[in-house]
Amino acid sequence: MDRAQKEKVVEELGQIFESSGVVVVAHYTGMTVAEMQDLRAKMREAGGSVRVAKNRLAKIALEGKPCASIGDLLTGMTVLTYSEDPVAAAKVSEDFAKGNQKFQILGGAMGASVLDRAGVTAVAALPSREELIAQIASCIGAPAANIAGAIGAPASNIAGILSTLEERDAA
Repeated sequence: MDRAQKEKVVEELGQIFESSGVVVVAHYTGMTVAEMQDLRAKMREAGGSVRVAKNRLAKIALEGKPCASIGDLLTGMTVLTYSEDPVAAAKVSEDFAKGNQKFQILGGAMGASVLDRAGVTAVAALPSREELIAQIASCIGAPAANIAGAIGAPASNIAGILSTLEERDAA
């Protein structure tokens, strides 16, 4: 890899560290190509990405970034999983680690907050952006449905009373 390629990699990694909602750092020693492809496919499906880069270049890219202290995690064979959604990469990484002992999560970063292993697990337990939007929409829609039901109920009650009075008068 020549100097220009290294500079390009450092720039790309810098963008990842700046723009990602969450970055998870893990060891992948002993994983097969098929296992790595499986991880990439799952991450892509969730809207995230997987990146393997030289630790030295990643540390250079971290300089001056809010999450610069995750540079301590970059030792050995590391892989970065990241996503714009602050939960997606952590969820996929956590699920993948449960099924593959060779994939060991070390920690990560969420904005300026550095996460240890337990922090990544806690982030993975949070609902995703889509789940939160669905929950908010249902909370917003529930009162409207209750109001519509309340407005419609008296009308049906009045109609029932009127029909009963009509039947009584007819009899």
